[in-house]
Amino acid sequence: MPEAEGDLAAPPAAPPPGREPERQLLLIRLLPNLVSILSLCAGLTAVRFAISGHISTAVLLIVLAACLDGLDGRLARMLHSESAIGAELDSLCDFVNFGVVPALVLYSWGLRTDASMGWIAVLIYAVCCMLRLARFNVGSRAAVPAEKTGFLGVPSPAGAMLALTPIYFSQVTQSFLPPGITSFWMVGVGAMMISRLPTPSLKRVRIPASAAPFVLVAAVAGVALVITWPWWTLLLFSLCYSSMLVWYILRWLRQRGTGAA
Repeated sequence: MPEAEGDLAAPPAAPPPGREPERQLLLIRLLPNLVSILSLCAGLTAVRFAISGHISTAVLLIVLAACLDGLDGRLARMLHSESAIGAELDSLCDFVNFGVVPALVLYSWGLRTDASMGWIAVLIYAVCCMLRLARFNVGSRAAVPAEKTGFLGVPSPAGAMLALTPIYFSQVTQSFLPPGITSFWMVGVGAMMISRLPTPSLKRVRIPASAAPFVLVAAVAGVALVITWPWWTLLLFSLCYSSMLVWYILRWLRQRGTGAA
């Protein structure tokens, strides 16, 4: 008597000889890489707006790219989807967003009047960012990461935010900085990125558990301030970070002097 259709399940098809079955991947694990790509798109779009004269929109897109850059790594760790290609994507996006894009935005904004000196500053800043990221990538692959508890030199996202300070200042004061000052500032920020000076890492800051609600409220207030008064808030953040850098440098020099003695 013939068996009814469906009584016996057909055995799964065997893979062709020499081919292993393709590995399955949860779609949600692509989310960190998608965030990295969205960050890159935000940075490249900032260049478009800067070329067309919309500097404010360009700066805010760089800020958005920095925020997205801070999310992709955390998402990868939360979803247990860290991968070598994800690390490479993050590094390449960082170079474009925080090395190339800020330099081109600053050039479009205020360095064209002194094109030769301004372009030299653009090249120096971009190369310093590239060297900074290359050093970080090599150090992170070591058995004991060189920048485990802090950074050596200014990290590239913070460097981009510092490099854009002349724009914040000009928007707040309604005055235009001379191209020479902006060029000198860019070169100085680039030098800080490739320096060996210890700088703070917010990723390693620990707070009491009871203070977590207050930190979340402060973060929301910071975002609201950036949206409401972007130039004043970004300038304030830049000044606070610069002050922190000065404090770290002075402490580092004091420790070196004590060690030498």
